[in-house]
Amino acid sequence: MKKILVSGGAGFIGSHLCMRLIKEGHKVICLDNLFTGSEENIAHLKGNPLFKFVHHDVEYPYEADVDEIYNLACPASPVHYQYDAIKTIKTSVLGAINLLELAKKTNAKILQASTSEIYGDPMIHPQVEGYWGNVNPIGIRSCYDEGKRCSETLFMDYHRQTGLRIKIIRIFNTYGPRMLPGDGRVVSNFVVQALQGNDITIYGSGQQTRSFQYVDDLIEGMVRMMDTEDDFTGPVNLGNPNEFSILELAEKVIKLTNSNSKLVFKPLPHDDPKQRQPDITLAKAKLGWKPTIELEDGLHHIIEYFKEYVPN
Repeated sequence: MKKILVSGGAGFIGSHLCMRLIKEGHKVICLDNLFTGSEENIAHLKGNPLFKFVHHDVEYPYEADVDEIYNLACPASPVHYQYDAIKTIKTSVLGAINLLELAKKTNAKILQASTSEIYGDPMIHPQVEGYWGNVNPIGIRSCYDEGKRCSETLFMDYHRQTGLRIKIIRIFNTYGPRMLPGDGRVVSNFVVQALQGNDITIYGSGQQTRSFQYVDDLIEGMVRMMDTEDDFTGPVNLGNPNEFSILELAEKVIKLTNSNSKLVFKPLPHDDPKQRQPDITLAKAKLGWKPTIELEDGLHHIIEYFKEYVPN
């Protein structure tokens, strides 16, 4: 049994991770300021003797005796991270420092949940971990993109200077139950719009591409990454390499929901990447990992989830 801290543990991905770790018999401290996380996401875990929820903002130090730390704290959708851009970058940078200091004090192993956004609007395709990215440092998305890039820098510098055992993963578009219906992410947007019979909003031509990963596949990759040997730091891409255009996604959602929604087109947001696809060669080699849940199967799950939470 390990004692594991999950920052951002009441969020979409964090709540699934907490559940997985508890199922494996570990004690979990779920740290969250509930900006985008929700106690409803972890309600099924409360009362479990292996689970503890702490309402806390990682912008400020936190003390606990732990064996492992997963740092997921940061709003991850444009709607939320642009709402308070200064808060977003402080969460990424100060949060990383505070949790790295905790890891150093307790000799814990620590994993940083980074993002495919560190590649920006990529000039190479698909994206490999050695690619440094094409990121606008002063744009409206920069608070998130550069915040995550800086957190990776901090993790590597703590590793080099102090010998801290670190892991870095780069998460590509992930979807599944417990997504927020109004978070602005494309899968949740399309599913909610289709279920309500509203127009489905496509930004740009719809020819821009994404690779969609179901949350269960991501959690498996995260746990495997944490369990790798100490001298392997990453970063490692975790995503589904099957690439779809936004238009293809919209058509799949309309078909699976049996919706009468129409497609409407609006201008592409500033700095929105045109292509996004992970090269997962490293994840296959080092983690023995690849996604197992394909888009249509995953969409069935999230459609059923949103049917319960979205008024018609």
